[in-house]
Amino acid sequence: MSKLKTFLIFVSAFAISIILIYLVAKNINDFELVLKKTGIFAPIVAVLIYGILSVTPIPTDPLTLACGALFGPVWGIFISWMGNNFAALIEYVIGRGAGDVTSFESKKNKLPFGLGNLPADSPVFLILGRFVPGFGSKIVSVLAGVYKVSVWRYLWTAAVANIVGSVLYVLGGFGLFTIIK
Repeated sequence: MSKLKTFLIFVSAFAISIILIYLVAKNINDFELVLKKTGIFAPIVAVLIYGILSVTPIPTDPLTLACGALFGPVWGIFISWMGNNFAALIEYVIGRGAGDVTSFESKKNKLPFGLGNLPADSPVFLILGRFVPGFGSKIVSVLAGVYKVSVWRYLWTAAVANIVGSVLYVLGGFGLFTIIK
């Protein structure tokens, strides 16, 4: 793919994410309602919402809590795990494109503070970095793409970290729902 095409895709994704941030922020309380109204398709819609949120700086943690409350602990864990894996893959692809557009490989050795030697392909970094509160998972995903970590290594480390996060957040959401109910 040419650099111009990659750049245009990157700019388009950025523009779409700005629009999505606005729409999500304006309608954040409607997520639960949307999921309830989609009936048996709610799990698929939830996974797609994870994918949509992946191109925004909005974390998916509240959606994971909602999955626990709406689907119960077992299905909530599975749905949020699938959704977070889908989101992680999209973030990785965005990072890969950003690395290509910026010719990162040729410039990484010139980064300050030794950032060019960041162990982005280390399983420890790829798993534990996702647990940094806030945007840890998004940053690790994009960095893995920019540093061209192998897809297989990236996917299995993301899946390991995401199952732990899904269990914790879904059980928390289910517990809160049980207490409030």
